Amino acid sequence: MFDNKTIWRDILESIKVSVSPAIFSTWFSQTHLIEIEKNKEKFVVSVGCNSSYVKSTIESRYFGMIQDCLTTSLGKHCDLVFLVKQDPSRLLPKEDLSAPLFENKEGEERILPDLSKKARIRPSLTFENFAVSSSNQMAWAAAEAVCKNPGTAYNPLFIWGGVGVGKTHLMNATGLAILKKGPEAKVFFCTGEEFTNGIVEGIRNKTTQIFRNKYRVLDALLVDDIQFIAGKDAVQEEFFHTFNAVTGAGGQVILTSDRPPSDISKLEERLRSRFEAGLIVDISSPDFELRCAILQIKSKERGIELPMEIVQLIAGNLDSARKIEGFLIRLASEARLRNTQINQELAASLLGKSTEENGQVIKASPAQVISSVSKYYSVGKRALLGESRARPVARPRQVLMYLLRTQLGLPLVEIGRLIGGRDHTTVMYAVDKISTLLSSDVQIRQDIVGIKNYL
Repeated sequence: MFDNKTIWRDILESIKVSVSPAIFSTWFSQTHLIEIEKNKEKFVVSVGCNSSYVKSTIESRYFGMIQDCLTTSLGKHCDLVFLVKQDPSRLLPKEDLSAPLFENKEGEERILPDLSKKARIRPSLTFENFAVSSSNQMAWAAAEAVCKNPGTAYNPLFIWGGVGVGKTHLMNATGLAILKKGPEAKVFFCTGEEFTNGIVEGIRNKTTQIFRNKYRVLDALLVDDIQFIAGKDAVQEEFFHTFNAVTGAGGQVILTSDRPPSDISKLEERLRSRFEAGLIVDISSPDFELRCAILQIKSKERGIELPMEIVQLIAGNLDSARKIEGFLIRLASEARLRNTQINQELAASLLGKSTEENGQVIKASPAQVISSVSKYYSVGKRALLGESRARPVARPRQVLMYLLRTQLGLPLVEIGRLIGGRDHTTVMYAVDKISTLLSSDVQIRQDIVGIKNYL
C-alpha cells in the first residue's frame, strides 16, 4: 500500500522548485492525493482540488508537470484524474506549503526598532511578506543580491514601475536586510520630494553643510520617486555630488521611479548616465496568481480568513496591490458593521461599488467601443454586428453589449439597434452572461481590461 500523504508531500516539494511561490500557494496548496489505483501496467492517480476553479486551472496548465513528477516517483506511467473534493484531514496545512510567502520568523519584525526608525525604514515591509512572481522576480533577485553584497553587487539599483506594484516595499525590505546584517550600517530612506525640500531648507537657512553631512556619509541611501528631482537644477547638482560621495566610499544607492532613467525628462545627462551604469529592473503589474498571493499575505497579517473562492474573486477584479489592501480593509470593516461573516456575496457587492468609485467607467462613443472590441478580438465589424453565432464572434459580441450597457449606460433597445437590430432581450441575456462570467473567468476579466486600455 502507498502512503498517500508522504507521496503527495514529495510531489509538492518537486513542484515547488519549478514554479514561483505565488503560483504554488495559489494553486497547489489547494490540492491533496485521494488515492492511487494500479491498473495493469500503470497507475491511476486521483487528485483532489478544493474548488472547480482550482481543478480546471491545474488540469489545463500543470497536468504534464504533475504527471511527470508522479511517474518519476512511482516508477510507472500514471494517468491523472482531478476531482473537486475537500481534504478532510488537511494533510498539508497552508502554513507549511506557503512558507516562502508567509514565513514570519518570530522577533525579526521587531529587530533593531530604534535603528530602523532612525533610518526611516518600516519594519513591516520585509522580504518575508513580499510575494514573488514572474512580474517582479528579477527585481526581487537583484534586491537579494544587493543585501548580500551592498555597494558591489549592483550599484545603483534602479527599480521602476507603475503605481502599487511593490517598488517601495522591495526597497524598504532591502534597507531593513542591510540593517539586520550590520546594525552599525548607516542607512537612510527618503523620497525625492523630501530630498528636494531638504536642499531648499538648507539654502534658505544656510544649513547646507549640515544637510551634506547627513547624506554623504551613508552606507546605504534609498530614494523613492527619484523622478521628482528632474528639472530642479540645484537639487540635481546636490544629488550628483551626494551620489558620488556615497558610491565612492563603497556605499549602496537604491532608487525607484515610475519610469526608466531614459524616459525621465529634464534629468541631467550626468545623472542619467550614473543611473544607467548600475542595474535597471522593472516591476510590471501583478498577474492573477501574484494578486492572489498578495491578498493571502495581507489577510493573514490582519487575522482574516478568506476562502480561496473569495481570494480569486477579489484578485480577478482588482489590478494592484494597493487596491487589494484598501479593499481588504473595507471588506473587514463592512463585515464588522453588518455583524456578519465575510462571504462571497458581500465581497461581490463591494467590488461593484469599488469599480464605480475608482472611476473605471470608460468615456467613449459607441463607435469607439465597437472599434476597440473589433480590434482587440481581431473580428471584423461586419461579422461582429452580423448574424453569425459562431463562438469566436458571439462571445466578443456579448462583451460589446456588456460594455455598451455597463460603461456607456445605453438603453437595451438602443444597443440592440446598434448591433444589427437585435431584440432587447438578446442584449439583456448577453449582459447577464458576461456579468456572471466576470466572477469566475479570468480571461474575460483580462479581455475587459484590455479593451478599456484600447480606449
